[in-house]
Amino acid sequence: MRKPAPEWVIEHGIGETRALLITGEQVLAARSHWPGELRAGERWTGKLATKLAGTRRGVAVLDNGTEALVDHLPPGVTEGQTLDLVITRAVLAERGRLKRAQARVAGPDTPPAAPAPLASGRVVRRFAAGLWEDVWHAASSASLDFPGGEVLVNITPAMTVIDIDGIGTPRDVAVAAIPAIARALTWFDLGGNIGIDFPTLAAKPDRRAVDEALEAALADWPHERTAMNGFGFVQLVARLEGPSLLHRFATARLGAAARMALRRAEWAADDSAGRTLLLTVHPALKAKLKDAWLAELARRTGREVRIATDPGLAIEAAHAQLLAV
Repeated sequence: MRKPAPEWVIEHGIGETRALLITGEQVLAARSHWPGELRAGERWTGKLATKLAGTRRGVAVLDNGTEALVDHLPPGVTEGQTLDLVITRAVLAERGRLKRAQARVAGPDTPPAAPAPLASGRVVRRFAAGLWEDVWHAASSASLDFPGGEVLVNITPAMTVIDIDGIGTPRDVAVAAIPAIARALTWFDLGGNIGIDFPTLAAKPDRRAVDEALEAALADWPHERTAMNGFGFVQLVARLEGPSLLHRFATARLGAAARMALRRAEWAADDSAGRTLLLTVHPALKAKLKDAWLAELARRTGREVRIATDPGLAIEAAHAQLLAV
């Protein structure tokens, strides 16, 4: 039996819009968007605040106050001039700093942006049980298992590094890890510079076999790639349009966990009867639950919402239940 064609499915959560590319019950890719974030492809008006000397680059202030680094400025553009811009990459948070959004000047021949999955997918009230949870927990731990091992993913300011830990010969471990590596790239919505640290393979035929397996696994994922060097290292370069799921956990773990807690509360309200919805969270998470979000939770579920704290809970382990009173 043929699998159904892949389809982007959208879930509008509280504080977060989620997208999954699915075929049947299999998740192929995932993305998320938090309110207020820029999106690649959006058109904005901005005022050029600074031209960088000796380059065709500058910094523009968008209408919403966000700064964007603009590439390929046309000749003759001056500071203070208003520009029509296309966002090419959203703001990225890193530990201790923010990397500006990136944009380019929109011209009369600028093609319209391709429909983004988050704007063009099929909207559902809830994803099928377990689909988003599998992606979310994998991103939270920054790891994916494969038979005999584990792929570990680490976000750094310079690049995303994928490490492989497994049992077996170096060649067997490297080949076995490739499906998990391919899944990590799309599940976590990774882009930019990505390094894969395979086990060291001394023999050229072994390195060639891993290169060929990796090429086949990533055939549908747009990127450029180096061949494996003598130390087992492969570098990938892919388009980076915004924060990956791993960026969210690396820089805003409490915010990601708060949104997941609200999602669990919505699920709990669907599963049983009761007048009061009790959401129990780690104390650090309570401050992240905005009043507007809790009001929306009450509206969506039709229940009174109460928040309890338990310092024994992990940040990611919020739970919800319905009470009779």
